[in-house]
Amino acid sequence: MTPPEKKEQLQGTVERITYHNSENGFCVLQVRRQGQKNMTPVIGSLPSVEIGEHLRAEGLWKLHKNHGLQFQADTIEASQPKNMRGMEKYLSSGALRGIGPAFAKKILSHFGQDIFEVLEKSPHRLASIPGIGEKKIATVIKSWDTQRCIRDIMLFLHEYQIGPSHAVRIHKTYGKQAIDIIRDNPYTLVQDIRGIGFKTADQIAQKIGIAHDSPQRIRAGLFHALLEARDDGHCGLPEDILADIGQAKLEVDDEKIRQAIDHALKSGDLILTEEKETAILMVSPFYYMERAVAERLKTLEKGDLPWKDLNIEEAVEKAQEKIHITLADSQKKAILGALQSKISVITGGPGVGKTTIVRTLLQALREANLKFSLSAPTGRAAKRLSESTRCPAKTIHRLLEVNPAGGGFTRNEDKPLKCDLLILDEVSMVDLPLMNSLVKAIPPHAALILVGDVDQLPSVGPGKILQDLIESEAFPVFRLTEVFRQAKRSNIIRSAHNINQGFFPHIPEKGEKSDLYFIAADDSEDVNHKIIYLIEKRIPQIFQVDAKTDIQILCPMNRGTCGTKALNYLLQSHFNPSPQKMIERFGWKYAIGDKVMQIQNDYDKDVFNGDIGYIKDIDIEEDNLIITFDHTDVSYTLGELDNVVPAYAITIHKSQGSEYPVVILPIVTQHFPMLKKKLLYTGVTRGKKLVILIGQKKALAMALKAKEQNHRWTNLQFWLK
Repeated sequence: MTPPEKKEQLQGTVERITYHNSENGFCVLQVRRQGQKNMTPVIGSLPSVEIGEHLRAEGLWKLHKNHGLQFQADTIEASQPKNMRGMEKYLSSGALRGIGPAFAKKILSHFGQDIFEVLEKSPHRLASIPGIGEKKIATVIKSWDTQRCIRDIMLFLHEYQIGPSHAVRIHKTYGKQAIDIIRDNPYTLVQDIRGIGFKTADQIAQKIGIAHDSPQRIRAGLFHALLEARDDGHCGLPEDILADIGQAKLEVDDEKIRQAIDHALKSGDLILTEEKETAILMVSPFYYMERAVAERLKTLEKGDLPWKDLNIEEAVEKAQEKIHITLADSQKKAILGALQSKISVITGGPGVGKTTIVRTLLQALREANLKFSLSAPTGRAAKRLSESTRCPAKTIHRLLEVNPAGGGFTRNEDKPLKCDLLILDEVSMVDLPLMNSLVKAIPPHAALILVGDVDQLPSVGPGKILQDLIESEAFPVFRLTEVFRQAKRSNIIRSAHNINQGFFPHIPEKGEKSDLYFIAADDSEDVNHKIIYLIEKRIPQIFQVDAKTDIQILCPMNRGTCGTKALNYLLQSHFNPSPQKMIERFGWKYAIGDKVMQIQNDYDKDVFNGDIGYIKDIDIEEDNLIITFDHTDVSYTLGELDNVVPAYAITIHKSQGSEYPVVILPIVTQHFPMLKKKLLYTGVTRGKKLVILIGQKKALAMALKAKEQNHRWTNLQFWLK
């Protein structure tokens, strides 16, 4: 039997961080040991590490065939630097905001090895350094406190095998009380921290000593099941379905599940809806939101029209003359019908004239001297609406005037919008919470016209607002089906309607001019190779477009070799091969010039989920990064980049409400879990000038034949009826 190798200890200063994975802590460090000229590679795991820190490791020496002698550590501890050289490296590394190389030398020459004690116990002494201002001192103190707090959270999480990348989010949510909150109830992490699931929180709970069948654990598991259902678009779940999910997730008997449900019902945290056939359990906020939306719309419907004295038929005729168009009978019927109702819905696919109707409608009402508000869920959709109607349009968030302090909206029932008519476009994207906020802010005298394509993907958030409004038959609905002559010339529009009916898109013959093409590819690797060729040479040369700004890759899903993650790595290296500056955070590389997307609403920054921008500058010393969104520069700390991802490729879901000059859609069989008709239809209708489907015809057939899983558990339709 071979005796175990004797472990050794190693100490030194971190000179360089070759690699550090923020998810699991794995790191490759270059360490300088005292008295040694050459650096030593150390491989191990640390929740966080900074250049200049003192390292103490225990492990074994290993000879790597390519990299030579390395120290493979079983345990590593990093602490504040213990010598002046390490201190200078640490302070110059950008770990503390407001301290760069020059200022690091200055404070070290002033305080020497006492600098960390000064920062910890008497930071006001920084004012004794000549030339330092109050603003600089405040920045350094805040950064020191934040870093210390985040480091404590990282070390605490490391004990429970939770990656350090979550520490910044946890600190931002809970502040200095983070560890106490987690110890008191680890299940709060599931609801409050994106990326931490029930399984992770449950591991902490078990180690802390919360019993497997405790009411606290069962209740948390049930609420997490409803949270997951919300992510799938449901506003609640039938009791039997929730109980079955709870049993499978928690591995406890049905009786305890039912007891937890009864307790939540008695406390009012859950509510069982009244409708007998489709009664569902809902968390109380969603229940009251659905009721409030229905009641508010029904109240809004009552009363006189804001244009009651207008001869609408005459106004519509004049509007046609003014903007030089002749409406089809179906369009005229929709306009006259909408002008006779306080609430109406206009729906239809591409090329059926929804935009023409809105434009004519606005022109017809101009003589009535009314105040209009036009809105859409995303910035790109609002911009498109504004361009097509020649009237200003805002996103719903900007229309309702976000209140950064509270995260809510300034406009509500107490301070309603100043309008006589609100036209809301792309309603299929609007979820229940946003609709609830919007209807609260509509003044009682105003009219509401809802425009959207019910055949597109439903909202990413919970609810199916447009579908429920249509199916409730509570308000007039005008469904447009006639595709007009000019639109018929577009293969994009013709193919979109084919796809919607379950037929193959029209694939042009060789040499046939078209705005939609299908390019066959053998497998995922072949797809990726052909995408690079298309964006590098073919499309820019033939269609005279800017590859970086005008071409958007839309993927059915994030995972896989043809998913957004793999394609973003590939396209980033193509579009930005030699960036001026680059950093690595949260598993992504960020470089000046990169195309990126915000993935969470940020009310403080006035940037919202789905907004696309370009990285303008990176300042590691100041812990700062600038992203330009639609000509507006927005500042981020490097720790806030968990809300920003590369956007050379995005999911079709994230593209809703947007339109791009050129769209490339990779369609391969590995995407089969997501390949559905609505997904393909939504992706194709995002293209304005050119759409290229690239992949396997078999995958295309799968999408067209797959059974749509459209059912969402909601009760809005019931309340509207």
